[in-house]
Amino acid sequence: MSDCIFCKIIEGSIPSVNVYRDEQVTAFRDVNPAAPTHILIVPNKHIDSVNTLTNADEQLIGRLFMAAQQLAAQEGVAENGYRLIVNTGADAGQTVFHVHLHLLGGKPIKHLIG
Repeated sequence: MSDCIFCKIIEGSIPSVNVYRDEQVTAFRDVNPAAPTHILIVPNKHIDSVNTLTNADEQLIGRLFMAAQQLAAQEGVAENGYRLIVNTGADAGQTVFHVHLHLLGGKPIKHLIG
């Protein structure tokens, strides 16, 4: 999408601090981190939200989680724990309508649920 900030980051027209990239996924540091480690993991294919996923996206979404696992280990947060967040829709706090994971770690994170 031409107006999507994450699509522009993926194509390189907006600078970012990339920490991972392959043919399906790009990951970069959040510009307003909520934790010492705050990485956004996005599919290179534009998908608005979880609500617009199709069966064809199943493998791609799995790839996001595998990238998250790899990045958590790379960042040194895997052993003590990290949180993965997917916001879906405005009421849940989704502000960029390109499906993405937030990987948060590096400090204890308050429980919101559980």
